[in-house]
Amino acid sequence: MSKIKVMTDSSVQLTKEEIEKYDITVVPLTITIDGKSYVDGVDITRSDFVKKMNEAENLPKTSQPPIGRFVETIKNLTADGSQVIGIFLAKSLSGTIDAARQAVEIAEQSDNVTIIDSELTDRAEGFQVLAAAKDAQAGKTMDEIVAHVEKIRDNQKLKMMVVNLQNLIKGGRLGALSGRIATMLNIRIALQMPKGELNVFKKGRGKKFSRVFDKRVLDEIAENKDRIKEVGISYVDTPEPMHELAAKIKEINPEINVLVAETSPIIATHAGNGAYAILYYLE
Repeated sequence: MSKIKVMTDSSVQLTKEEIEKYDITVVPLTITIDGKSYVDGVDITRSDFVKKMNEAENLPKTSQPPIGRFVETIKNLTADGSQVIGIFLAKSLSGTIDAARQAVEIAEQSDNVTIIDSELTDRAEGFQVLAAAKDAQAGKTMDEIVAHVEKIRDNQKLKMMVVNLQNLIKGGRLGALSGRIATMLNIRIALQMPKGELNVFKKGRGKKFSRVFDKRVLDEIAENKDRIKEVGISYVDTPEPMHELAAKIKEINPEINVLVAETSPIIATHAGNGAYAILYYLE
């Protein structure tokens, strides 16, 4: 039986220990800030990115890994006869998965590489990647691994709060007029991402809206506390409130493992300062 290896992209939320323990290959995206390009996670950290983003004249740009990098990675992973499962951020957010699929064709490894759209990113993508890597180490077949990943994907939740709409405005996600009005009124938006499509769930004003959002999410976790084993809390630049939120989740069920960490540049670029997300799946 051939070995199965796991490949993903750098928008994923994984710890260094998880990447090393489960032998996960992370293919980095590219970031451009005021004309200078960086390789995500290689020559720029997540915290450094936020600093540079706030100092930049223009909104940073993120782009999928070059197809050549994908081709090289795929050839290296399959050189010993191994199969590969690649799990990537949602197609609606990036062209990364399309680049991976093209690279599989170029590398002539269609029979050995399986590509999956996580339909999310960050820790939700991480849940799928970890499940695949653990299954691979346990000796499960590709069909078994894919079925497990798809089960997680079909039961995962993303609850995201955007508190500063400036980056959405700069990126053209809001019209100029609606953007100015939203900023004047201190509008915040809650986002969800069912089936890989980013949707505005609710709109509100100020910190009170965020408090209501937090309570709603905590109530949902409480209702399903016996079906939730893992929660990810990812943020742009607000570590202390996020650790406080994690503590509240632990109060609901101390057995829930909560990872609090900075989000990736692709999310920070569009979500902006103060944004955060709570991600989990139901077993």
